[in-house]
Amino acid sequence: MGEWRPLTGPSRQVALEILLDGPLSRAELSRRVGLSPGSLTRLTKPMVESGLLVEVAGGPTDARVGRPSQPLDLDPAAHHFVGIKLTGDTAIGVLTTLRAEVIASAERPLTDPTPSAVAALVLELTDDLALQAPGPITGLGVALGGRVANSSEVRWGPYLNWVDVPFGEILAAHTSTPIVIANDLVALTEATHWFGAGRGIDRFVLLTIGAGVGYGLIVHNRIVDSPDTSIGTIGHYPLLPDGPRCDRGHHGCAISLLTVRAITEQVGTALGRSVDYEECLDLAAKGDPAASQIISRAGRALGRLIAAAANFTLPELVVLGGEGVRLADVAHDDLLAGLHADRHPSSVELPMVLQPADFSEWARGGAVVAIQTFVLGRE
Repeated sequence: MGEWRPLTGPSRQVALEILLDGPLSRAELSRRVGLSPGSLTRLTKPMVESGLLVEVAGGPTDARVGRPSQPLDLDPAAHHFVGIKLTGDTAIGVLTTLRAEVIASAERPLTDPTPSAVAALVLELTDDLALQAPGPITGLGVALGGRVANSSEVRWGPYLNWVDVPFGEILAAHTSTPIVIANDLVALTEATHWFGAGRGIDRFVLLTIGAGVGYGLIVHNRIVDSPDTSIGTIGHYPLLPDGPRCDRGHHGCAISLLTVRAITEQVGTALGRSVDYEECLDLAAKGDPAASQIISRAGRALGRLIAAAANFTLPELVVLGGEGVRLADVAHDDLLAGLHADRHPSSVELPMVLQPADFSEWARGGAVVAIQTFVLGRE
């Protein structure tokens, strides 16, 4: 694969502080990284000369020299990254800056799930997005559902029916762009952590609903990762004992109540015709009795799932995401009823934020893991 040459030592810490919280004054940087003003100046001078850091106007007056200070910032357009999310039938791609600002997006149908065909599609999409960048792409991040090892191997990819696919190596054989492969929930959690609603939050939970039910956790400003993250264990958490049965025989677990497939099948059965997810929610919002009952039950189940996550991990924030997240809006009152039923009456009110119900958020997660690898290196 292409070489990652991340910064090291204090230079990396300075760049990371500015990337996430810049612009920052030199005094604030000195405090954060524990360097004297003189040492910080010597460290940052070559970073400014190389164009990695830039001085910006607007700082407070420096009493020592009697003129405004010049905070340091990164030029987010100095590097560009591509993030791609793979589903079972689509590849969604975004082009981002170093701060994960999306400046272009595109998607392609995925009709052939063989690794070589998917690799060709990923590279085609990357090339198309790269045309809209002013320079070469610094890194490519690919996010997909399943278990990923060594940021390169897809040990298990259920939506593509892959087992032990060295996908990073397959891609690297056809491009010099550095590549990182990641589980999509890990990638979305990291994007939420570094550049989203969880930025600056020491402890938060991300819950996603869509094709599956996902759970991401940040504690002490770091992701809690495990091989089990990729298999969606929270999907079988019991929520409503009188709920429908899942394919493993559980009554009322999260998967049986909250996934797009579960809701469309239940509403479709009740109506006697096929319906898509948005129609299910629209019907419920308009008061259709059958759809309203199913969506109300799902909302109550989602509230109970949020309560369980909060009761066990005591987060400062709960972020809801995934392509099915509109459920939280349509069934808002039922969600709160389920949440409050399982929370102590004296517990703090949980701040909740909804992410856009858009696969491009997952693709942006792919770009973020590439950004992290560029800045931090492989750990």
